[in-house]
Amino acid sequence: MRKLISTGSPFEKAAGYSRAVVQGDWCFVSGTTGYDYATMSMPETVEAQTRNCLATIAKALQDGGFEMADVVRAHHYITDAAFVDIVFPILGEAFGDIRPAATMIVCQLNKPEMKIEIEVTALKRTT
Repeated sequence: MRKLISTGSPFEKAAGYSRAVVQGDWCFVSGTTGYDYATMSMPETVEAQTRNCLATIAKALQDGGFEMADVVRAHHYITDAAFVDIVFPILGEAFGDIRPAATMIVCQLNKPEMKIEIEVTALKRTT
């Protein structure tokens, strides 16, 4: 069964996407930027943006019946190579024990205020 997860962000409706899609034992979380969706504001620092990305992703996973520990794949997009050493420790806090397969790419993002975008794929763990 397919379940669509939303943060209530106006971007989701405008661009026609879901924050996450649950299909069976899989959860696919869309690229998530550092917006605070409660205030629709973007922090200035890459550190704060990274923490917001991770909080939004954790909430989407939880809403879909998953946990961060279920993440098997992560893609990280940053706008400046200088951010690598800044975000690595924050990503390590979130994923250090989980250790999903991961990729980091330096690129441009959709808006100039965006410094990082993260997308993940999760698979429900079996006991």
